Amino acid sequence: MPPGGTMAKKAKPEAAEAEEGADAPPASGGGRKKLIIGALAVLVLAGGGGGYMFMKRSAAHPDAAHAEEQRKPVAFVDIQEMTVNLASEPNQERPRFLKFKVALEVKDAKVVPEVTPLLPRVQDIFQVFVRELRASDLEGSGGIYKLREELLRRVNIALAPTRVDAVLFKEVVIQ
Repeated sequence: MPPGGTMAKKAKPEAAEAEEGADAPPASGGGRKKLIIGALAVLVLAGGGGGYMFMKRSAAHPDAAHAEEQRKPVAFVDIQEMTVNLASEPNQERPRFLKFKVALEVKDAKVVPEVTPLLPRVQDIFQVFVRELRASDLEGSGGIYKLREELLRRVNIALAPTRVDAVLFKEVVIQ
């Protein structure tokens, strides 16, 4: 017999066994259902536990944030409104002005009496710096953001060792 003939004989019995297995009811059908139900139960329990932890954590955060706010009240120190000539741009015919009003944010109200007597120094530093700016330096929110950061840096140098946390613009007008 040719070698291919033996292969065909072996393939037929394997195919017959496969057909018989397909017609026969699966022996582990009930086990498969139990496995799926068990996996679903585990997922439901894990999801419920995760949801419980999430809700418990969410409920704890507002109390913690509220307690922190009570411990650290902030205070604000207003600085007088200032109107300053801006540096002229090339080919600029008329002068440009910046009118602004800011407040200094400090982390504790106890610092306000330390800052208040030094406000003339802060105003002087602000005016000298702003006079060197051009209107093009203040264009858009990026320009105002840079101005805020530079004013904060300068006020912290002027008031050292007292620290100001933020310079907040109350009004900004460029004419």
